[in-house]
Order: sequence, then C-alpha cells, then structure tokens
Amino acid sequence: MKTGSDSPSRSRSSSALLRLAQNGDTRALSSLFRRQQLALRRWARGRLPQWARNAVDTNDLVQEALAHTFRRIHVFQDRGHGALQAYLREAVRNRIRDEIRRLGRQPTREVLEDVVEDRSASPFDQVADSEVMRRYKEKLLTLTEEEQQLVVGRIEMGYTYEQLMLATGRATVEATRMAVRRAVLKLARKMAEP
Repeated sequence: MKTGSDSPSRSRSSSALLRLAQNGDTRALSSLFRRQQLALRRWARGRLPQWARNAVDTNDLVQEALAHTFRRIHVFQDRGHGALQAYLREAVRNRIRDEIRRLGRQPTREVLEDVVEDRSASPFDQVADSEVMRRYKEKLLTLTEEEQQLVVGRIEMGYTYEQLMLATGRATVEATRMAVRRAVLKLARKMAEP
C-alpha cells in the first residue's frame, strides 16, 4: 500500500482511483467513495417522492448503494468515462424504487396538513425523474376522475381543502381532506406495484 506523498489526491482521475481501489488500495477506495458520494448526493436530491421522505432519507439510500457497490469493487468493469457514476446512479434508482415499493405496502398514519409549509418547490416539481413522472402519470389515469381531480388539485396545483371542497361539491372540509388522503394513498399503492 502507498503512503505519504503517494496517497490518492484530488488530482487523480476516478479511473485511476478505481484501478488502485481494485488492487486493494484502501485510501484510493476512500477517495473514490467520497468523490462519488458528493456527485451522487447532488444527483439524487429530490428524486425520492415527498410522501416517502418521512420514512427514509435520500442520503441514506446513496450511502447504501455506494457501500454495496464498493464492497464488490473488485468485480466492477470500467467501460470508460462516466461508467462508474452511471452504474451508481442506477443503483440509487433501484434503491429508491425498492423503498417506494416497501413503503407502499405499509399503512400510513400521517395526517395531511391544511397548509403546505415548504414553499421551496411543490411535491409535483420535486418528482422530476422521468421514470417516476411517467409512472405517476400512468397510475394517475387508473384512478377515478374524481380521485384524479383531488390528487392533481392538492399535489400539483396546491389547492387548499376548502378550495377542493368547493370544486368537488363536498359537504365539509373534513370530508374533502379524507377523500384527498384516500386518493393519494390509493395512488401511492398503485405506484408501488411492480
């Protein structure tokens, strides 16, 4: 193993670090891990649907994907520039899909709030990943027209329960809240199906 000034540095390419790590250089493996972790965290940010974030942290999924991959780094075949990052992104996508399926099988006990506190971006805007968006649209169409109206109104448009009550002709805000909750949970279960 190399020591002192021969330690992996920021100036080494990921390919060079990968070769060193595959040959047993633990410092190269650590440097590669840190480098890939930063890039993956930036890429993965916002890819986990908002409704699943209370149960699992995206950074944990990134960490798990990295750990799993780097435990088997000796068998990874480098197929050129960006191959490792592409492989790791797919591993994170798979972890996110697994978590969505797992959470979809568990009952939710969370109460939906009347006011959306986070003004940074709507849950709809955060579901930017094309695969998740495609699946969302596909599964949204399997809901009844009224359920679609409730989901789109609340999640995509950010309507209050009172606005939805008026738009859907419901008798009370509480009845509207329960109908929205049922529609969102139904959609979540459908999205978690294989």
